[in-house]
Amino acid sequence: MIRKKSKIFVAGHNGLVGSAILRLLKLKGYKNIITANRKNLDLLDQKKVFNFLKSKKPDFIFLAAAKVGGIHSNNKYKANFIYENLMIQSNIIHSAYMNGIKDLIFLGSSCVYPKFAKQPIKEDYLLGGELEKTNDAYAIAKIAGIKMCESYNEQYKTNYKCLMPTNTFGPNDNYDKLNSHFVPALIRKINEIEKFKKKNLILWGNGKTKREVIFVDDIADACIYFMNKKTKHHLINIGTGKDHTILNFAKICLKAFIPKKNIKISFIKKNLNGTPRKLLDVSLAKKYGWKSKTKLIEALKQTYKNLNKNDIK
Repeated sequence: MIRKKSKIFVAGHNGLVGSAILRLLKLKGYKNIITANRKNLDLLDQKKVFNFLKSKKPDFIFLAAAKVGGIHSNNKYKANFIYENLMIQSNIIHSAYMNGIKDLIFLGSSCVYPKFAKQPIKEDYLLGGELEKTNDAYAIAKIAGIKMCESYNEQYKTNYKCLMPTNTFGPNDNYDKLNSHFVPALIRKINEIEKFKKKNLILWGNGKTKREVIFVDDIADACIYFMNKKTKHHLINIGTGKDHTILNFAKICLKAFIPKKNIKISFIKKNLNGTPRKLLDVSLAKKYGWKSKTKLIEALKQTYKNLNKNDIK
């Protein structure tokens, strides 16, 4: 159980999920929070990570640091994704154990599950089939993190939990044209329609792919909740239990952001579609007493407002 005076290390505090965890911890009154940017701590360097944890002696670790990107970058830079994620998570998990840190939350991804997994996807479907080729390097790294936590729990009696969030979005997201996930990419495109008075929304794929999304503040809430919760399971899905087609997401966003404009939606079908559907079974999280709280429209509007406030380039 995290106490107000507990030392808490948030790895990846500048990222989408890490920054949300940091915000929520502060909101809840936790003041003994440890962070480090890339200049002060290279998470790819095992010795530096070990010495950092030895020096700071945190009681709890939220491992939100990772190399992430959308379908384009995942497919093009596979070597970077598998190497950097394996190194970051292995360095932190092993150094945590070596320094006697028993409590850690590891953030994974829904892409760890098989491409054609039965829907909704249960936790025990892990390693039950072929992965989606466009992001298999990233997925394999995350699977390794899951098995590493499981193995350390079994052998060293640690309490390392793995939360598998569905597609996450919200303030402080990455809106890069080629390297972002589909929600921030969609939001950026609609923002440009409004800014430059365009009349068409052009998206990749065929629009039929289905995705489940969750607001980043709900992920942060789940992280703190499960850090404080005793569980028999080390792997828990975090999602909303609802999904939509990409086309429907586009319509929802257009109605929420620029309702008075009549925008034509078209698709570049030659581009990648990714996994046909990814809907997580969140019954285990609900069994432990957690469920998402933020409504989709509210979350999208908050994100769009934050995007315009910070004015992306």
